[in-house]
Amino acid sequence: MKYPNIEAERARLGINKKTLASELGVSRKTLYNWVSSGNIPMAALKQLSDLFGCSVDYLLGHTPCPPAS
Repeated sequence: MKYPNIEAERARLGINKKTLASELGVSRKTLYNWVSSGNIPMAALKQLSDLFGCSVDYLLGHTPCPPAS
């Protein structure tokens, strides 16, 4: 898995992959392809960052911890 922090935040919020994809306005398969290929569009990363309440850097694994809630 290229982006374990995305999966961790999704699980923390208790939403399934289909719901997450719907929040982004894409299909579950599109979301899967983005994550598995490592090619997530910046607009989607910003949406994920807002949804999860963390930085894009954290989602991409560039920083070790999300901000404290």
